[in-house]
Amino acid sequence: MSTDKSRALLIVEDDLALQKQIKWSLDRFESVTAHDRESALVQMRRVNPAVVTMDLGLPPDPDSVSEGFKLLEQMLAADPDVKVIVLTGQNDQANALRAVALGAYDFFAKPFEPELLNLTVERAFRLAELQAENKRLQSMQPPDSLAGLMTRDPAMLKVCRTIEKVAGSGATVMLLGESGTGKEVLARGLHQASPRKAGKFVAINCAAIPENLLESELFGYEKGAFTGAAKQTLGKIEMANGGTLMLDEIGDLPFSLQAKLLRFLQERTIERIGGRQEIPVDVRIVCATHQDLKALTKESRFREDLYYRLAEIVINIPPLRDRVGDPALLAHAFVRRFAHEQNRGSMHLSEDAVRAIEAHPWPGNIRELENCIKRATIMADGNQITLDEIGLAPAPAEDVTVSLDLRSIRDEAEKRAIIAALGRVNGNIVKAAELLGVSRPTLYDLMHRLGLK
Repeated sequence: MSTDKSRALLIVEDDLALQKQIKWSLDRFESVTAHDRESALVQMRRVNPAVVTMDLGLPPDPDSVSEGFKLLEQMLAADPDVKVIVLTGQNDQANALRAVALGAYDFFAKPFEPELLNLTVERAFRLAELQAENKRLQSMQPPDSLAGLMTRDPAMLKVCRTIEKVAGSGATVMLLGESGTGKEVLARGLHQASPRKAGKFVAINCAAIPENLLESELFGYEKGAFTGAAKQTLGKIEMANGGTLMLDEIGDLPFSLQAKLLRFLQERTIERIGGRQEIPVDVRIVCATHQDLKALTKESRFREDLYYRLAEIVINIPPLRDRVGDPALLAHAFVRRFAHEQNRGSMHLSEDAVRAIEAHPWPGNIRELENCIKRATIMADGNQITLDEIGLAPAPAEDVTVSLDLRSIRDEAEKRAIIAALGRVNGNIVKAAELLGVSRPTLYDLMHRLGLK
């Protein structure tokens, strides 16, 4: 833990007498001062303060808050983790709340009580230190093979555990799920968790390439094999040697190529188009499809022997509409990501927008949700994304659930309610407890009993 004097505090105040008073009140900390937006940004770059206290009324127009809000946005853009405490007049609560909504840590009305301001600044420093320590610990951890996937749904967590279990084997894995459910993310996670992670991960979409080109894409070709073959070219299978090959939308693989793929799976050798040499290839196959391959085999549109070669381990990925709590969880994450990408500062979803997201069936799954949030983040007028900007139908009125004293269903109902509440409030335990109508210790006890983290 660092000492108070090692923690930099920036005080932004144009009234020199009040500036001295604030600095005197906070003499426990190593303070630097600024009197306008330009000098504040210079001090930000010079000392990189963890905490800032600032007045919204700054020169050249101290009677307006425009300069203050510009400075707040610029400071948060330069350092999203900085804790800004806004000092306002007694009757200026609206601007104080607006500042907090933009990302300020807290606000204080002037004239302030030195003891309370000291306590708030101390808490801000403590929070900044905890966040810095958390980042340090995370950087020390080995990379998560499924870092690109976010879920709280028990069924989806089971899918992740299955991926981790089979990653160490050489078994061929088939991922079944609707379009947009994250099949490629899981395939990449499987590769990263496997002994082949040092090799290449190569993906090819069997539905996106015309049939007359797909064979050369998969197996490669020799120079002069056909018109336009000016040089020897490796296929995707050969490029993935030592790594993992993902055959996306395998259900659309032309029937004429299925026999050739089956032969490769049996012999683990390929012949390039126009070649005569058998080339051994060491590659792990992961395939994915949204189609019912068993039904296709009955219709003689997919080879049954190929199906059983590919289906050594079959993993069914649930659609987003069946993942309890995940739509809201992912929506919050996408808002943070796109707000950062668009330089929009701190943005959040309105409560009715979250309810609409939870109620929507999401036929396009995560891809549809991602596009919806990206569009809303760009189009939003303020820092709050409303139901109109999301563009979804309002959620129906919530049903009042009758408490049933049946042990067999109580635990499951509690588990689903807790997961849904955590998703709605973006993992905030205090708000989840309020939403569920229980105390925070009670919620922790319930989560522990139900095996929720």
